[in-house]
Amino acid sequence: MQTITATQYSVYFDLEGYETLAELLIPSRYSKIFILVDENTSQYCLPHLLNNLVTEIEIEIIELEVGEIHKNIETCTEVWGALSELGGDRKSVLINLGGGVISDLGGFVACTFKRGIDFINIPTTLLSMVDASIGGKNGVDLGNLKNQIGIIREPKAVIVDTQFLNTLPQNEMRSGLAEMLKHGLIFDNKYWDKFKDLKDLHTDDLNNLIHQSIQIKNTIVCEDLTENGIRKSLNFGHTLGHAIESYFLEKNAKTTLLHGEAIAVGMILESYISKEKNLLTNEEYQEIKYIINDVFEKIEFTPFDIEKIIELLIFDKKNEFGKVKFTLLDGIGKIKINQESDNTLIYNAFKDYSI
Repeated sequence: MQTITATQYSVYFDLEGYETLAELLIPSRYSKIFILVDENTSQYCLPHLLNNLVTEIEIEIIELEVGEIHKNIETCTEVWGALSELGGDRKSVLINLGGGVISDLGGFVACTFKRGIDFINIPTTLLSMVDASIGGKNGVDLGNLKNQIGIIREPKAVIVDTQFLNTLPQNEMRSGLAEMLKHGLIFDNKYWDKFKDLKDLHTDDLNNLIHQSIQIKNTIVCEDLTENGIRKSLNFGHTLGHAIESYFLEKNAKTTLLHGEAIAVGMILESYISKEKNLLTNEEYQEIKYIINDVFEKIEFTPFDIEKIIELLIFDKKNEFGKVKFTLLDGIGKIKINQESDNTLIYNAFKDYSI
């Protein structure tokens, strides 16, 4: 697959990615390599990386526990400590081998250790390939509130090896698919159309879709790195989706949702709001609702759940001047940013979702 060039880095694929990695990781550039993994990627992905990693530089492995619950400052402190104890200096490089948690947290750790060291993202989940590893957003959660602490700084490179997808369970694959569906909805209706029948999807088709998805996100980010305008389009489904994800993280009685599972619900809800604001036809809304529900299982929400989720909206990092801001669809493939919605409309969206 063809290399994708971003603002200050490139996304490399498969064999070319490892060849580029070997060119980057030379002793004259870096003093030590640190690889950040979690328990899963340590077992299933690290051996494959090490078999393809050609370098003379000393390598140290730092392993974290699995899960969004560990994406916090406490974990960062542990990683900063490990980097220091293992001899990390300003010429060290951190390779983030994992999903969205590893990419987000590892990038933030690298940006702040010794006032900033280089980092390279090697995503191992579909979600991190098409979303988390791309675009330079790095950060951690504050309690159960998503991505409240962070910085925008781009990696040295991103290496996408789709062989890692063979290690994933189906729910993790679906989680990544949510972001790919989003890219079609906000940017390219022809790309969206490719997801109307997933039954005939083959490996080569998936690789091409992944490449297109990364290209869409990269195009948007290159135009607006610091999210003052068009990059806000990537927030579609995330205002309510993040609130839902945070609420399910907070409640022990609730099954924790994967990021994509929460965003899938958020996209349906925010599509309903788009329809009610006459930005989306009912036919378009029903199509979106049908396709997303065909991929993801429905989530049950009680009136109490909905009330608490709406209360969480005020903490969304995209808000401005105390106002909750939505990115809504203006037809499939186009968006309107900085839109507002009253609570009644949000309640009605949940009601319609449950039908």
